[in-house]
Amino acid sequence: MDFIKMHGLGNDFVCLDRFLDPAENNPAETDYSELAQRLCHRQLGIGGDGLLLILPSEKADARMRIFNADGSEPEMCGNGIRCFARYIYEQGYVQKDQLTVETLAGIKPIRLQMKDGRVYGVTVDMGKPRLSAKEIPVNDHSDRVVNKRLEVLGKEIGITAVSVGNPHCVLFLDDFAETDVLAVGAALEKHPFFPAKTNVEFVRVDSGEEITVKVWERGVGPTLACGTGACASVVAAVLNGRTGRRLTVHLPGGDLQIEYAEEGRILMTGPAQYVFRGQLID
Repeated sequence: MDFIKMHGLGNDFVCLDRFLDPAENNPAETDYSELAQRLCHRQLGIGGDGLLLILPSEKADARMRIFNADGSEPEMCGNGIRCFARYIYEQGYVQKDQLTVETLAGIKPIRLQMKDGRVYGVTVDMGKPRLSAKEIPVNDHSDRVVNKRLEVLGKEIGITAVSVGNPHCVLFLDDFAETDVLAVGAALEKHPFFPAKTNVEFVRVDSGEEITVKVWERGVGPTLACGTGACASVVAAVLNGRTGRRLTVHLPGGDLQIEYAEEGRILMTGPAQYVFRGQLID
């Protein structure tokens, strides 16, 4: 089995190219959940935060599916879609610098940043965030969940819930040392308040133009970066009146540029890198 290893700011993926395989127009027979758990294992497989499938689409230029390391299938992955876009362009499947990718969270418009015929950055139109409790989803009757008090591990904390195609729970901290990020992240991911579980972002506001974010990713755990998490963090910062709308988001794996435009759409810009190509031998 041939594969490509890629990463976006250290958020790494095992990529399987099925774009030219006619069977992948109806890939129901393949157990990708089990395959993701096997390939993403850090000791017994290739290792990765997720399995990324490169597929043909009848609605867009290509279709992306992604499976977390635990086998679950999220609706969207911001770092993964940048890797996906770079690969399909440089592989020749798409020969234009503005393209569309079909995901479970809808069709995402993408613009490639080019230099000497190669992609050095990718801007993704992530669309408008979903802010109502039902759409996120959360078990709450309010219209929006902004700085809501929630009991976690015996303590009451303030959370803001946002969906960027997948659910996110954002907490603002003055100092990361004040919170056990791993314990709180794990508890919030499976908290009954989030019926579809949730990603968790711990955010320190550095200025009106910069934030630092640590991520607990649903189905994965702590990761070096999360594209949708960076977007959700910016939206939450704006909703709470803490920052402006154009931010540099510092993540453990590097920086993303996020703009939460006045009309409500989110633009995410960042890199996508190859790691290696290989062949898995059963």
